[in-house]
Amino acid sequence: MKVYRTDEIRNVVLLGHGGSGKTSLVEAMAYVSGAISRMGKVTDGNTISDFDKEEQKRKFSISTTLVPIEWEKAKINVLDTPGYFDFVGEVEEAVSAADAAVIVVSGKAGVEVGTEKAWELCDKYNLPRMVYVTEMDVDDASFREVVQQLTDRYGKVIAPHFQPIRENEKLVGYVNVIKNAGRRYTGIGQREECEIPDYCKPNLEIYREKLLEAVAETSEEFMERYFAGEEFSVEEIRAAMRTEVMDGDIVPVAMGSNIQAQGVANLLSDIVRFFPSPDCRKCAGLNRTTNEIFEADYNFSAAKSAYVFKTMVDPFIGKYSFIKVCSGVLKGDDTLYNTASDTEVKLGKIYTMNGNKPVEVSEMFAGDIGAIAKLPNTQTGDTLSSKTTQVVYSKTDYSKPYTYMKYVVKNKGDEDKVSQALQRMMAEDVTLKAVNDSENRQSLLYGMGDQHLEITASKLFSRYKCEILLETPKVAFRETIRKKSDVDSKYKKQTGGHGQYGHVKMRFEPSGDLETPYEFAEEVVGGAVPKNYFPAVEKGLQESVQKGPLAGYPVVGVKAVLYDGSYHPVDSSEMAFKTATIQAFKKGFLEADPILLEPIASVKVTVPDEYTGDIMGDLNKRRGRVLGMNPVSGGRQVIEADVPMTGMFGYCTTLRSMTGGRGTYEYAFARYEQAPHDVQEAEIAKRAAEE
Repeated sequence: MKVYRTDEIRNVVLLGHGGSGKTSLVEAMAYVSGAISRMGKVTDGNTISDFDKEEQKRKFSISTTLVPIEWEKAKINVLDTPGYFDFVGEVEEAVSAADAAVIVVSGKAGVEVGTEKAWELCDKYNLPRMVYVTEMDVDDASFREVVQQLTDRYGKVIAPHFQPIRENEKLVGYVNVIKNAGRRYTGIGQREECEIPDYCKPNLEIYREKLLEAVAETSEEFMERYFAGEEFSVEEIRAAMRTEVMDGDIVPVAMGSNIQAQGVANLLSDIVRFFPSPDCRKCAGLNRTTNEIFEADYNFSAAKSAYVFKTMVDPFIGKYSFIKVCSGVLKGDDTLYNTASDTEVKLGKIYTMNGNKPVEVSEMFAGDIGAIAKLPNTQTGDTLSSKTTQVVYSKTDYSKPYTYMKYVVKNKGDEDKVSQALQRMMAEDVTLKAVNDSENRQSLLYGMGDQHLEITASKLFSRYKCEILLETPKVAFRETIRKKSDVDSKYKKQTGGHGQYGHVKMRFEPSGDLETPYEFAEEVVGGAVPKNYFPAVEKGLQESVQKGPLAGYPVVGVKAVLYDGSYHPVDSSEMAFKTATIQAFKKGFLEADPILLEPIASVKVTVPDEYTGDIMGDLNKRRGRVLGMNPVSGGRQVIEADVPMTGMFGYCTTLRSMTGGRGTYEYAFARYEQAPHDVQEAEIAKRAAEE
């Protein structure tokens, strides 16, 4: 592939609901541009984008793919993203590298939750956007309805600049609203002029009026001409549209059919025409050498720097670090400095990725997107720059995983293999976390949803040939006491030779501090227990609080006082006093009204207004206490509640099904509280059965 200058590059992310047609659109783009000679299908598992076995098996995208398209002397770096919410980390990576977005909407399904989330992401990253309506070749698709839904939701920024011509429920051509002319399809990417059908004219007038009104608002001169009834030339309309699209004041709406590759050539031309090249966007980092702001702004004459926005780890083709060049021109033999790991890295070859096929390029200008193979000590979010000008770019803000499950390695001896495979998968997926919960002796896997975790387990098997089972995790309860107790414990053992003798009298009571396991004090008078045995008594306490007598959970908030006892000058030992203390603790704890404490999470659920009643009802069912509601932008409410951790399991799936995917939540551990009697009894019985 030839080298493109910064002003010839367009970095475009495809966003939209799962199943809206992003991957088949990329396939059509590649076909129309001549990059491939035959179009693949998602259902056949032979598209450029969905090359992973899991994607081919499940028939949907799981990770972001880069496909470069050459069109009208420009290079369009297309980032195809997953539409399902469990893979939002992949979408956030792609959006951080893009300069503009095409929001893909199904002409049949219309505006969906994924469309709304795509729009919100564009707002967050300040991305110019366009809407592309797919499936216009399907019987019950309606372009007019989609435009109406978009206008109802987002107002007068929506500006359709194409209109379908349909005959017998089939897409046969289109009206170009800018040119006010009809076109009929004659072949793939080919068309001829035709008359505008009468049934298209009422909507055409509305669309054209909207477009001209938007154009008129770009300057006072245009506004005067518009009110004087003058016509604008096609070039004037396009120039004004480019300004408005880049400012976000207008969102053009195009349409077509991916399967027939109709409307795709127009979309590619619009991307080149209306979307900004990287040098129209701002980009700044910190120059660590001078401690000043480094204005990169995709200037190819500035010092070299690049941001690693994604990592791909494939067992067959190896590790690739996806980069966006922020300044300068990168060459294959460059040696760059990684500010995160404080190491120098030699680049070797530079590639542009076409799906999973690396295509070597000699150099890459600022603003371009590519990949470097086998970069040591480099991970997603790192910055590469020259050692003389050490630059750091701020890391992308990724969604935090809250759904978790316990995983068990199926085959004994595979533990190391699973651990190494998970490390590779976490390098690739920023929203996947493996955590060792030593307290409950379990390994936990955190992800964005149940499907995310299930696919991770499936990938482990298909890629790395190791199996894990996902199970319900144990919740970290605690044990404590509410009353006082006084116990006398003697450990006496007589065998041949020296015996064992340790005798303690101890009081146990609540310490009032649930942060620390125990407090130890001694009030021994007259040397009834010699001082040199006090550490042995404390060791006995240390061991006892690790697994409480009630249900085997760690103990907190106990004060233990050694006030009397006795010893034997020959048979007493540290071991004997430690054992006597362990016996005393068990007896004293069970006599002091022991209770289980359960962890409470502080939860924030963000949902549209209409779902607040249902969500609060569901939180109550989970034994949650709703503390209040705060309105936020976009007609949404943040519901704050305290919910036991046992009630948070499976919440992600419930919330999504209740809100159609519109609700989000986050939580953090808040404190421990006494568990209700029925919960305590069930937990004790469960632990007894396990023992």
